[in-house]
Amino acid sequence: MELRDVAPGLWIWRTEYVDWKPGQGWERAVASTCVEHGGERLVIDAKSPGADAHELWSRLDAAPPTVAVVLKPDHVRDVDTFVRRYDARAFGPWLYFRDDVPTTKLEPLDPGVTLPGGAVALYDGRGRMETPLWLPEQRTILFADALTAPGGELRVWASNAFEERVLPALRALLELPFERVIVSHGEPVHDRAEFERALGREPWAGE
Repeated sequence: MELRDVAPGLWIWRTEYVDWKPGQGWERAVASTCVEHGGERLVIDAKSPGADAHELWSRLDAAPPTVAVVLKPDHVRDVDTFVRRYDARAFGPWLYFRDDVPTTKLEPLDPGVTLPGGAVALYDGRGRMETPLWLPEQRTILFADALTAPGGELRVWASNAFEERVLPALRALLELPFERVIVSHGEPVHDRAEFERALGREPWAGE
């Protein structure tokens, strides 16, 4: 497991996905995020690295999360673990895959929703119920799968209506004064210039 401080009040951890298999189009290690924002502490797409990850749990226990967020239906991960441990208020999509439904009843997270503390859910144009999250205090946008970074290069993940809906939605995010983006798969942290370059690259199709 890796812990990484990204900006004041913003840090990530990366852990291996136990059920990962070659050929899935994404790398074994996935990123989860913790941020202090507007007096709240949010964990986003949080995956537990196991009970023996003492450094992680000690850090979270010292400043317990108050909000747990799921950005995409197939990023349920371990939201139930974090909600039970910290009695956090939970937000996420209103629809899930039948074999991956959280026990916790999550409050709906749609584009335009402002979470406790002021983080704002965004629209990614892909039609997969993903809501990237804008963190104004850290000038950061968090993505679940709309972007990925296989081998370290930031790419938009391929989807239907890439030219018609996805690129316009992602280009509209350039109106926000963000300095960095964080993605779940591949190298997690990228600057604004790399995001702009990603919009001009061929989308990632999991090759």
